[in-house]
Amino acid sequence: MHISKKNLLDTHQRIKPYIHNTPVLSSGLIDQIAGAQLYFKCENFQKMGAFKMRGAINAILQLSDEQKKRGVATHSSGNFAQALALSAKLQAIQAYIVMPENAPEVKKKAVKGYGGQVIECEANLEARETTLNKVVAETGATFLHPYNDYQVIQGQGTAAMELIEEHDDLDYIIAPVGGGGLLSGTALAACHFSPKTKVIAGEPLGADDAWQSLEKGELIPQANPQTIADGLLTSLGDKTFSIIRDYVEKIIRVEEDEIVSAMRLIWERMKIIVEPSSAVALAALLKEKDKFKGKKIGIILSGGNVDLGNLPF
Repeated sequence: MHISKKNLLDTHQRIKPYIHNTPVLSSGLIDQIAGAQLYFKCENFQKMGAFKMRGAINAILQLSDEQKKRGVATHSSGNFAQALALSAKLQAIQAYIVMPENAPEVKKKAVKGYGGQVIECEANLEARETTLNKVVAETGATFLHPYNDYQVIQGQGTAAMELIEEHDDLDYIIAPVGGGGLLSGTALAACHFSPKTKVIAGEPLGADDAWQSLEKGELIPQANPQTIADGLLTSLGDKTFSIIRDYVEKIIRVEEDEIVSAMRLIWERMKIIVEPSSAVALAALLKEKDKFKGKKIGIILSGGNVDLGNLPF
């Protein structure tokens, strides 16, 4: 499917009543450290605490009345689970969420709080998929993929659209990459609304399937990812991969201590709470400072759903 400028504009109009147009913040001190002008798009202030609300509500709004009656289902260890549960609640439909048993308790609680039905399974992709297929067979619910879905990708792209609306002269936008929904949406938004803005991704070295896939020119699935950035453990999908391959300039890999120090910098200097996955984009910029010297850079802070009982500092 070709995602056009009009697709993205229509998506933004459709989801506007259900999302926050999140603030864009800056920090003189972080600018000094980076040697560049940074504009942080704060999706940690989005409903349910992460950008994923955008894609989830867009996908749900596109369902037929018949589909809505039977509900929606997905598998997710965290943010998409919450986003889908809340989006379903806003449309008064049932959400069935398959979550690995080791998903953070705070995220399971949030899903239940939004009225989602949590079905637990073993903590591996195979168990997630088999359990999900069973749920779909029993309920007739529509499966919505957390990122490998064009409606979800278009929804995620609206964060960068809003950023570009405020700052139309960015040299770069940097976003984290896990499954690639946010990154591919961001790349499409830049391509359609600010073609001179290049898109770069930050990725944890311990979960670098996107970097490997771009290097090889084919999808390399994640094998046993190890990173504190728990939102970035998933592998790219075929839809996100093809967009990223065509529209993203580069992926910068960062070490765990670089993620933690970038996260700490944001907490200390900007006085806002972000989860480790959000800090990956800033960590990528700081890692290759020379490349970005003197430039204007948008950074997407993807979310703030951090487990406060388990902080890395």
